[in-house]
Amino acid sequence: QVQFVESGGGLVQPGGSLRLSCAVSGGTFSNYAMSWYRQAPEKERELVASIITTTGNAYYRDSVKGRFTISRDNAENTLFLQMNSLKPEDTAVYYCNRGWRFPHYTYWGQGTQVTVSS
Repeated sequence: QVQFVESGGGLVQPGGSLRLSCAVSGGTFSNYAMSWYRQAPEKERELVASIITTTGNAYYRDSVKGRFTISRDNAENTLFLQMNSLKPEDTAVYYCNRGWRFPHYTYWGQGTQVTVSS
C-alpha cells in the first residue's frame, strides 16, 4: 500500500516561507503525477498544485500562482512544495496524494499544519 508522510509545516508570519515535503513509500513514485492539497477549518479539501512525472510540468490553483512551487525528487521518492509570500488564507493542513489534479487514493496521510499569522 502506498503511504504518504507530510512534513515541514509550522507557524510563520505573513510574507514568510515554508518548504513542505511528502515522503512516499510503496509503488513506483517516478511513474505517477503527484499533487498537494489543503484543507482549512470548516472548508472542503482543495487542490493546491500538481506535477507530472518527467518533464515537471505543473498546475497551480490561481490563488498560489507565482508564490508556490511544486517539485519532486524521483530518486528520493519525495514531493516538495515551496511556499513563499505566505498569506493568512494559506492556513490549512496540507496533504499530498498521487494523481494529476484529482486524488488517486481515497485515503490520506496525517498532513502537516501550516499556520500563517502575525
